[in-house]
Amino acid sequence: MAKYLFLKHYRGAPASVHDVPMDQWTPEEIEAHMQYMQDFADRLRESGEYVDSQALMPEGAWVRHGGEGKPPVTDGPFAETKDLIAGFMIVDVDSYARAVELAGELSAAPGAGGKPIHEWLEVRPFMSGTHLPAE
Repeated sequence: MAKYLFLKHYRGAPASVHDVPMDQWTPEEIEAHMQYMQDFADRLRESGEYVDSQALMPEGAWVRHGGEGKPPVTDGPFAETKDLIAGFMIVDVDSYARAVELAGELSAAPGAGGKPIHEWLEVRPFMSGTHLPAE
């Protein structure tokens, strides 16, 4: 088994087929989207492939160690993940092919007008003994 991270993006990914920003969706469309995500996660729980998932709020800050005292916190001018990453799902599957299959299915979550978004999801393996960076 290998763990993979599926990243959902607000922006920065190629445009989805039905590219309507979520802030333009009705409350019912948002609810249908979130229900699809929950049902998908529940199905993966049953198969033993689910690890975790979270939708992320747009608020956030950059923090780093700044020596003694309070660490500096800034809201920019960096390319910020709060503007890019909408949420994530972690799966534990038998193969990369299975991870791609699941990400493809997840990308069909409904959006505006109830149409499948067909959004691009970033699929990244977790670093492990079998996935170590090249030296």
